[in-house]
Amino acid sequence: MRSFKYIYTFNSKQNMDEENSKATLSEPQFALMRILWKNPDSNVAQIVELMRAVRPLAHTTIATMLMRLEKRGLVQTRKDGRQLIYTAAVTEDEVQKSMLAELLSSAFLGNAKALLNHLVHEEGLTEADLQDLRKQIKQKKTQ
Repeated sequence: MRSFKYIYTFNSKQNMDEENSKATLSEPQFALMRILWKNPDSNVAQIVELMRAVRPLAHTTIATMLMRLEKRGLVQTRKDGRQLIYTAAVTEDEVQKSMLAELLSSAFLGNAKALLNHLVHEEGLTEADLQDLRKQIKQKKTQ
């Protein structure tokens, strides 16, 4: 199984210096964030149940991941009686943009054309995918 690390740069409300403003999301952490994006305002038990369908992790492991993501400013909590309710503090779009920017910067040295070339030639895009890309490029030109 391949292991991925995702980089997400965020502006935390806490006083963090620039060096600490990058958070690395492991594949399980990213899976957990996807659960929170699809199921906002979930308690730990609900998150554990949903997470176990994706990845069999212990309850304590998931709770620890949630606490660490909260410390990083990626997850927010609020109390509902005796339970903590978790919500993503950043959107999936923000994370995707950051991840793509990091990939573009590190793997393609900022060359967007090289990234697109790789996607077109190496990732098995269908003719429908290529048509959609052509349409989007044409729309971008007219803007």
